[in-house]
Formats: sequence, structure tokens, C-alpha cells
Amino acid sequence: MPAGEQARLWLYGVARRVLANHRRGELRRSTLADRLRADLAVTHRPPAYSGELADVAAAFRRLPEAERELLALAGWEGLDAGQIAAVLGCSRNAARIRLHRARRRLAGQLGRGAAGRQPVSIMNGDTP
Repeated sequence: MPAGEQARLWLYGVARRVLANHRRGELRRSTLADRLRADLAVTHRPPAYSGELADVAAAFRRLPEAERELLALAGWEGLDAGQIAAVLGCSRNAARIRLHRARRRLAGQLGRGAAGRQPVSIMNGDTP
């Protein structure tokens, strides 16, 4: 490292090259992510379900994204309300309430598909 005033200029040069390297890395990662997304869109085919499983999958897809995430964390990942709260950054009680509402809405969607009736409005406090 040079001494005196030259040190400051040298550090500016180093910082400039570090930032340029970071930008190039970001561009490579972004390009790779785009390519992988395109490859996945071509090669991935969602599984075709039949029978009762098809009804569950269709009801699950009709739920809002936030409720699907809650149910997936509980059902597929096996997390309890405390763990879900840590993942979502909310209180344990809030996670329990959200999970309860998501389960009720899924049950309502399943009941609607099976019985052909209209969905139950969870927002108004109705029960399925």
C-alpha cells in the first residue's frame, strides 16, 4: 500500500474494482437464475392427481398464498405453531390463529368441492 496521499487514491481504486467484481457476480447469478427458471418451466410438469387427492390439491390451490404457506409449514414441514411463528416473524398466538383460519378455509373449500355448495366466508366469522 502506498504511503500518504497515494494511499487514499489506491484505496479508491481497490474499492472500484471490488464493486465492479460484485456487479459482475450479481449479473452472472441473475443470468443463471433466469436460465434455470426457463429450464424448470419447460421440464417441470406438476403431478396429475385423481380422486380425493385431486379435490384436496384443487382446494389447496384456491387458497391465498399466505394460507398455503401456513398449511405447508404445518403439514409438509411438520412445524408447530411456535416454529411457524419464528419463520413468519409473528407471535405464537398469531401463528396459531392464522393456522386455525387457514385450516377452516381449506375445510370450507373441500366441503364446497364435495357438496357443490358456496364457500363459507371466514372473514365474517361463519363456520364451515
